Amino acid sequence: MSTHAMPPTLEFPWAQPPKTGEAVEVRPGIFWARLALPFRLDHVNIYLVEDGAGLALIDTGIDDAASRAAWEVLLQGPLAGRRLSRIIATHFHPDHIGLAGWLCERFDLELAMSQTEYLIALNIRLDPQGLRSEPYRGFYRSHGLGDEATEILLGHGLNYLRMVSTPPRTFLRLNAEDRIAIGGREFEVMTGAGHSPEQVMLYSAADNLILSGDQILAKISPNVSVEAMEPDGDPLGLYLRSLDKLSRALPEDILVLPGHNLPFVGLSTRADELIAHHEARCMAILEACKVAPQTVADLVPVIFGRPIDDPHQLVFAFGEALAHVNAMIRGGRLRVADAAKGLALEAA
Repeated sequence: MSTHAMPPTLEFPWAQPPKTGEAVEVRPGIFWARLALPFRLDHVNIYLVEDGAGLALIDTGIDDAASRAAWEVLLQGPLAGRRLSRIIATHFHPDHIGLAGWLCERFDLELAMSQTEYLIALNIRLDPQGLRSEPYRGFYRSHGLGDEATEILLGHGLNYLRMVSTPPRTFLRLNAEDRIAIGGREFEVMTGAGHSPEQVMLYSAADNLILSGDQILAKISPNVSVEAMEPDGDPLGLYLRSLDKLSRALPEDILVLPGHNLPFVGLSTRADELIAHHEARCMAILEACKVAPQTVADLVPVIFGRPIDDPHQLVFAFGEALAHVNAMIRGGRLRVADAAKGLALEAA
């Protein structure tokens, strides 16, 4: 347990992110760049760490024309004359692994990531139509989504998962508690579940920093969703355990280099805020279910405060609502009730 003093609020050492085509040095030999995304969350952070004569890349951006063009600007600008030495992907989501295959092939690089994340990325790439098949269609309909909304979600809503270049056929597995050398630095591999099943984080004790991927972000809550592949999963429970573990294992004054938003100091403070945020959502669900049985589709506007019609956003919102429901069923706070329009929940 760290004895470092806890700041009352988060601290942001950099007030502004790098502009397109720029790289900001956040520690000697560690650089932060940013790529645009075509979504409501409109950016992803990537990092480069000096690695001998080259640079190790952590995360890549999504595979679309704009991101490939942004990479050309980086390669001709701040990275001119530097080669990439390897790629580390924190997790399988397309904004983090999307261009890994393209870059690995172009520069003859090795991809390192956890086994679970690699296999999911490969599975989606090899079977892109699998997302539209049964039992996934029935999964959404059983929780109260209408036929039209289900088809829109399975079609347009999941398109972003396909914005990934073909991953390399081989990879280097990263495991929790591994220690890897990047240049003259040693990083401990930490993993966390919830946002994705086995997300990789890299902790440098000497530099007092962690490359946290999406596991902990300063301004937004990472999406924590039940996937149709594991309909009774408990990603929220796993995520809350991960936040508690990070709080206990790392110094409060550690510099967090996240996948989105700005780098910050105040990890335990932010972990406490995220835990409270999810408990507030659970309480909102419980109050609604005390009034009348609710399907998961009914609960989306309860926890987000508004109806959500955009298919891309609905994927995340629906999965997040079910994550809270599954955690509350496991915790004895909700039970499944009989209902004509699908599985409904009532207060236990």
